[in-house]
Parts: sequence; C-alpha cells; structure tokens
Amino acid sequence: MMVLHAEQLGANAMIGVRYDATEVMSGVSEVLCYGTAVTVEPDPA
Repeated sequence: MMVLHAEQLGANAMIGVRYDATEVMSGVSEVLCYGTAVTVEPDPA
C-alpha cells in the first residue's frame, strides 16, 4: 500500500523507511510502515 501511494504521488523512490510490528494481544498485531516518497533524477554532470 505504501509503494502504491508513493507512485500515485509521482515518486519513484522511498527513503527513511521504517517498519514496526507490535503484538497488541494474543493473535492480534499492530503493523506500522512509513517512509518519505521522493523523486530521484540522474545528476546531469
């Protein structure tokens, strides 16, 4: 979902991606994944 959202914003890369999963109770987990969507271009030099 995160990559799809970044593509919808016009990004072609993501930086600073973080992933965290915590067991809230037996059999139930909270999962977080976030990062910064960016557009990377070649250096013309």
